[in-house]
Amino acid sequence: MIEVDRLTKRYGAFAAVDDISFQVGKGEIVGFLGPNGAGKTTTMRVLTCFLPATEGTARIAGYDIFDNPLEVKKRIGYLPELPPLYRDMRVRTYLEFIAKIKGVAPKEARRRIDEVVVQCGIVDRTEQLIGHLSKGYRQRVGLAQAILHDPEVIIMDEPTSGLDPNQIIEVRQLIRELAQERTVILSTHILPEVEMTCNRVVIIHEGRIVAVDTTENLTAHMRDTTRFFVRISGDVDIAAKAIATIEGVSDVTRTNNGLHVHWSVEADLSAAVSARVVELGMGLVEMKREAMSLEEIFQALTMREERM
Repeated sequence: MIEVDRLTKRYGAFAAVDDISFQVGKGEIVGFLGPNGAGKTTTMRVLTCFLPATEGTARIAGYDIFDNPLEVKKRIGYLPELPPLYRDMRVRTYLEFIAKIKGVAPKEARRRIDEVVVQCGIVDRTEQLIGHLSKGYRQRVGLAQAILHDPEVIIMDEPTSGLDPNQIIEVRQLIRELAQERTVILSTHILPEVEMTCNRVVIIHEGRIVAVDTTENLTAHMRDTTRFFVRISGDVDIAAKAIATIEGVSDVTRTNNGLHVHWSVEADLSAAVSARVVELGMGLVEMKREAMSLEEIFQALTMREERM
């Protein structure tokens, strides 16, 4: 549904986006993850035909962004970080205006407006001035305008930026519902956002893609050690020192309520750790494998990129 091939955007000698390639399939929610200034917004603007690329190309729903920009725009719903809203307009009037701009036929427009206000949870806000709405509801109106023409692809730039926790949860749920029938790509620098919402992640750093995969696969590929969380009943400091002497254990760190124990991925020292705790006369309350967090993966990938 989205095919990006060696896309580059330069401003003079500076490459905001540098030779990136990735694909997004139908029905996927893909997170475009990176720190501020990584090239996320520039990529979004190129894909939505707001900016021309310097090199490379992209296809949206089978249409090339250079050869058929109007066809691409018909098939994309775009929610920029700051939604294009007119605060002195009422919600329904604004959506009617957007429908005309997007070329939706009058009869179809009435039906679509009725559908999207339900879908975006703004039925009881349609006669309010947009300027009187909370930021969460303004974000919903922005999303309503993005999907009003029933696009195949939705591109969102920082869709939960500035929202409170309850509003973030509501927008996440709405994104999942939209992805049941559409392809969604969203950019963010918020790591939990990707983990809670997306099927796959594209990590970009300084204009270059450093990883494209599911969070689960990234964890498996990045981890060269196994990490277990161990909770015991007894003196944690004594247990930490004893476990650290087990051959093959590379590191033991204390947490608020237990220990993180690391060893080589090829080994399985869980039985040895359990035995050592029992030898100390302590109780083993819990022991479980811990996955590498997306934050740790992101730090490892970007630090590695900076060293290259």
